[in-house]
Amino acid sequence: MKQFKTPLIFAGIIAVTTVVLAHVGFTAKQIISTDIFLMILCGTLFYWKFRVSFAFSGIAILLGANLLDIPHVIEFAGLDIILFLVGMMTVIGFLEENHFFEYVVAKVVDAIGEKPFVLMAVLMALSSLSAALVDEVTSILFMMSTMFHITKRYKVNPIPFLLMVVFATNIGSSATAVGNPIGVMIAMRAGLTFADFLRWAAPISIVCLIATILLCLFLFRRDIEGLKAAMDKKRGDIDELKHVHYTKTGIRTCWILFTATVACLVMHHALEEALGLQKNTLLLGTALFFGAIAILLKANEAREFFMRRVDWWTLTFFLALFASVGTLKYVGVTEQIAKGMIHIAGGGSVFLLNIFTAAICLLTGFMDNVLAVATFIPILADIQKIGVYIFPFWWAMLFGGTMYGNLTVVGSTANIVAMGMLEKESGQSIKFMEWMKPGFIVSTVTIVIAMTLLYAQFYLMPGAPATF
Repeated sequence: MKQFKTPLIFAGIIAVTTVVLAHVGFTAKQIISTDIFLMILCGTLFYWKFRVSFAFSGIAILLGANLLDIPHVIEFAGLDIILFLVGMMTVIGFLEENHFFEYVVAKVVDAIGEKPFVLMAVLMALSSLSAALVDEVTSILFMMSTMFHITKRYKVNPIPFLLMVVFATNIGSSATAVGNPIGVMIAMRAGLTFADFLRWAAPISIVCLIATILLCLFLFRRDIEGLKAAMDKKRGDIDELKHVHYTKTGIRTCWILFTATVACLVMHHALEEALGLQKNTLLLGTALFFGAIAILLKANEAREFFMRRVDWWTLTFFLALFASVGTLKYVGVTEQIAKGMIHIAGGGSVFLLNIFTAAICLLTGFMDNVLAVATFIPILADIQKIGVYIFPFWWAMLFGGTMYGNLTVVGSTANIVAMGMLEKESGQSIKFMEWMKPGFIVSTVTIVIAMTLLYAQFYLMPGAPATF
């Protein structure tokens, strides 16, 4: 009976959705398109290892049912986002293989020593900063490696420390356009620059990070005290945590590549205006150019390096996912949802923004932030058509997708990567409620802070109407 449970839930979700959509007046094409999208979504959640198979089969069915055509597959696939991620993955891969991140973390551990409360606060801040600069997945990879090194050395339970690092990573990923795939998606679709993120997202992210650090130091105080006791027993024996294999030439090259990439990302909008280029042309150009430099630096190993460091599996899934979400817009599903949300809000923009944010948070927590944001971007485009001022909606989408990515283990890619590393390193796993209890507290407090600060700045926003 157990083997039939998941397929029955799968079928039940699609059946209930079909009945509900038919009842509220969706057309046959809209219902079929939504069912196929749900098939991809449920297949991704219930059969994670086969998500590309579900995405591919969904696109094939949409094409066969004449709900999608080849030109629109290409239009909706988000090649600008995919190419940006390819370039950045290549740059980050080069830095990782030259131990750049381990070098930086080792220097921090060296400077702090055996003060666990201070150490955890600094490592959380470093997790957040690195996520903002290089992306959440890269950040979680090297920060979790450091954390496991510490917890194994002092024989303490790694789970609380994993949660602290993951929470900080997700918060930090909201600070810049490159911190999270959803930031890239929002920047490309909203025409927002790296500087826009530094102005509107980074300050809010910093305040939320401070709140997260304080919350975590309180919620996990007993575990940190346990680490302190273990450190006291082995005082003066922290050398093992500082040991990193690197060469001075390699680190120098990494610093140059890293600094140049970040500088060009920050300056891309000013350069675009000076050269008369479209918005975000050089955001994509920067990623591809420095990705090319990283490949050249690998010389004879270039091909193997490029194939090894770019996550083609995930990028291929994103291509198919974006195309399937685009179909919802193509057949009018997103327009129907937008009208429904506006109807519920009764014409009030503040209430609509709250409904929109709550929906993003709910979907993020239980189905992954990339899926949630990919689903809601076309809905937001339809909300704009009706005349709603949507600038704050983009930031609400970003904060909902990152802050509430901390709710459950499937809330963000960083969570899933961290869980996989935990299973590989210690054979342990985190129970659903073990993650969700602290995750709910951190997610809820941070999204409330983020939205409060966003509302407080409304009349400073570009083109803001007199009333909202």
